[in-house]
Amino acid sequence: MGLFETKIEVKDVNAFGKPKLPPGQTPTSKFPVLTYGETQKIRREDWSLAVWGLVEEEQRWTWDDFMKLPQTKIRADFHCVTHWSRFDDEWEGVLFRDLIRQIKVKPEAKFVLQHAYGGYTTNLPLQWMIEEDVILAHTFNGEPLPEEHGGPVRVFTPRRYAWKGAKWIRGFEFLAKDRPGFWEMNGYSNTADPWKEERFW
Repeated sequence: MGLFETKIEVKDVNAFGKPKLPPGQTPTSKFPVLTYGETQKIRREDWSLAVWGLVEEEQRWTWDDFMKLPQTKIRADFHCVTHWSRFDDEWEGVLFRDLIRQIKVKPEAKFVLQHAYGGYTTNLPLQWMIEEDVILAHTFNGEPLPEEHGGPVRVFTPRRYAWKGAKWIRGFEFLAKDRPGFWEMNGYSNTADPWKEERFW
């Protein structure tokens, strides 16, 4: 069978009350690799996560530090802007809303710019990052997240198209004003809601 397989059963609604299959999407059991630039190869012992910008104090977590943070498993769907969706995978890692409890964010911070190893960036409002089950995932269906899908750690945004979660995440910059990321500067939607088909500007 090809990339798109029609035998997958799709439930009517997802965990937050939206249609399980957003408009314009096709279900698949495959997990295509779509990346801007080269796959980054980062050893866990070399990986770290930093926060800067509108915070009281810049912080950095090593892999061991990161694994001491609250760990959560979520079962969620993955929607790619290129019209395919995967369903009910298990993602394990640190929810952004748990990470932010470790950070003293200044009141004027309203947006977050994600920075990846390799230079990729993408942006979201801080409130969406907190409210939308955004997770810094290191484990996928019980196995370490593969490099080609963003391992050792990627951001996963189950309520937005997947480009809104940076693979190979290395840091978060807190901003007062929005700053478009790589794809947003190249014609992709700034809000990226799959149920509104917000694919492009």
